[in-house]
Amino acid sequence: MTRASSRSEHDNAPQAGERPGGGLFPLFADLRGRGVLVVGGGAVAQRKTAALLDAGATVRVGAPTLNPGLSAWAAEGRIEHLPGEFAPQWLDEAWLAIAATDDAAVNRAVAAAGEARRIWVNVVDDVEASGFHVPARVERGPVQIAISSGGGAPMLARHLREKLETELDESLGALAQLLNRERARIRRHYPDLGQRRRFFERVLAGAIPALLRDGRHDEAQRAFGAALIDDKPAAPPAGSVVLVGAGPGDAGLMTLRGLRALNQADVILHDRLVSRDVLRLARRDAELIEVGKQAGNHHTTQERIHELMLEHARAGKRVVRLKGGDPFVFGRGGEELEVLAQAGIGFEVVPGITAALACAAYAGVPLTHRDHAQSLRLVTAHLKDSAGDLDWQALAQDKQTLAVYMGVAGLDVLRDKLIEHGRAASTPFALIENGSRPGQRVVTGTLADLAERAQGHRVQSPALLIVGEVAALAQRLHWFGPAPLTEPPADAALARAA
Repeated sequence: MTRASSRSEHDNAPQAGERPGGGLFPLFADLRGRGVLVVGGGAVAQRKTAALLDAGATVRVGAPTLNPGLSAWAAEGRIEHLPGEFAPQWLDEAWLAIAATDDAAVNRAVAAAGEARRIWVNVVDDVEASGFHVPARVERGPVQIAISSGGGAPMLARHLREKLETELDESLGALAQLLNRERARIRRHYPDLGQRRRFFERVLAGAIPALLRDGRHDEAQRAFGAALIDDKPAAPPAGSVVLVGAGPGDAGLMTLRGLRALNQADVILHDRLVSRDVLRLARRDAELIEVGKQAGNHHTTQERIHELMLEHARAGKRVVRLKGGDPFVFGRGGEELEVLAQAGIGFEVVPGITAALACAAYAGVPLTHRDHAQSLRLVTAHLKDSAGDLDWQALAQDKQTLAVYMGVAGLDVLRDKLIEHGRAASTPFALIENGSRPGQRVVTGTLADLAERAQGHRVQSPALLIVGEVAALAQRLHWFGPAPLTEPPADAALARAA
């Protein structure tokens, strides 16, 4: 008996010209004692049947004839054989079905009959007709990791499975069995979820996994019992807050320490511009609360953010205040720490990659350069209201780079002020929209036509502006996303008139 097929996606590879399936909902089904129909009597049907039998399913195999392996299982009573051509009534007792014949029309008929009865059907080698896909799997005792590419890239799923097979120790199965055996005792000892989670963290970081890796199972069991006895539940722990910089959007730019904080958080208060990819890194049962603010729509005030941090921390929760970029660069992180310090709440800060660094790097713009810029200024302002608050004389100096956190509002004021105070109208700029994200766009030009270029190309927030000679290097050094837009749009004249 072989289980190769049950551990790969090959049976779901798309036919030529077909569209791979969309997003799938991951699910582990308990098939013990439940009826499953397999239509087909060949090698693929046998592989599928083997996996279903291992899962405890009651398998009926329908086909005119069975190969020797399936015939032997039928003779032994391990499966029931339904002889003949497929009939829809075969599905009457089934919870799900697999169509594994070499006849596409028969497979499609099984899928249609299953659809009519609201029964999940997997059709071998036909992504579009399948209601569910069989993933690639890594198994360590009761621990299973399922990998799916949506059926469109089975070799990638297989590659990932092989990689995980080498990285995940076999002792994970023994560890899972130990924790399963002790589950009721742990729950009695730690009725509070937060305390229970912290106990698991201590156990998993301690000696027990190493003892199991060495095959010392009795010692591991004793060590677990000692840990449970010695680790008396205390009063609910004091809550805390971690200010975490999420970076500009690319989840790959999150720091390891920031990722660890997300995995430990009970509550995550996140800004509006924190990307979905970053939020997906959080622990699944963490409470996510959006507290973002945007121009003209402050649906959560800064004072309310302070209240939420204090409320959850005082309830003993581990709170992550997740901010786009870096908490201490135009992120009001200092104000939030002052509130926590005054209230006596413990805190720490995990820096993030601020937008100026990330957006410039992803646009191919070195913020400093021996030939062009020896200093860097980070600036933010709502220029229509506070232009007079800035030191324009200093901002207009040559041989420096300005990184302006302002979106796209007030670009005309910025241009006029810089030129008025001595910055050349020919100074290059790079306006980076959605920096580091899949939709990144870079618009380049000179200071004289900054506002018109932005309007003509319909640049929208989030966007970061870089002014200085280094900005011209984006045209030669860009490496991420499409090439910079260096020409005015075709309707530039209309944009200027507007």
